[in-house]
Amino acid sequence: MAIDYKLITKEGLWSNNTVFAQQLALCPALAVTTTATNGLGMGLATTIVLIITNVLISMFRGVVTQEVRIPVFVLLIATAVTVIDMVMNAFLHDLYKVLGLFIPLIVTNCVILGRAESYASRHPILPSIVDGVMMGLGFTFALVLLGACREILGSGTLFANASLFLGNAFAFLELTVIPNYKGYLIMILPPGGFLVLGFLMAGKRLIDNRSKSKMAIPINAVST
Repeated sequence: MAIDYKLITKEGLWSNNTVFAQQLALCPALAVTTTATNGLGMGLATTIVLIITNVLISMFRGVVTQEVRIPVFVLLIATAVTVIDMVMNAFLHDLYKVLGLFIPLIVTNCVILGRAESYASRHPILPSIVDGVMMGLGFTFALVLLGACREILGSGTLFANASLFLGNAFAFLELTVIPNYKGYLIMILPPGGFLVLGFLMAGKRLIDNRSKSKMAIPINAVST
């Protein structure tokens, strides 16, 4: 069966987006997105784990039996997360301290296990890589957008401390969007996360409905 990479891309980035459509992984999505920088770091770490685990599970899909697949999947995911955790601790220590416990908790991220079960275990390596990349980028997009909205409303900045957390190469991302802005503290607190997430989900639903309306053919336009 031919693989539709365009469909994989669309589902991962938008129509089946981890946060805005599937409403999964909401714990890290709400907990770490006080800034766009935190969201970017968490999203990229999760993306790398998704790619690694999809590749490994796709490679061993013909070897692992149905009875033991879940323990094997969890073991592979835990191994990948441990490696990422150690690498971030060594090379991105400041970001590692900010994200804290949520890096090891990537093991419990239902998105990773879900993609392993529903896609990687049933498809070859290349499509599994593409699926991991697109699902990961969709998750990263959601976290960065959520973090950016909260950061701008909460402090008037965007990608604050990006150079400190991610390295000097990311210094260009640091912006002061609203100068001399005191901000709304609630936006960087948990209630603000729920509020912004709710509005973003509603916005996605509105865009999807308008897109479907434009694609629909009016009944009176159909010739008999």
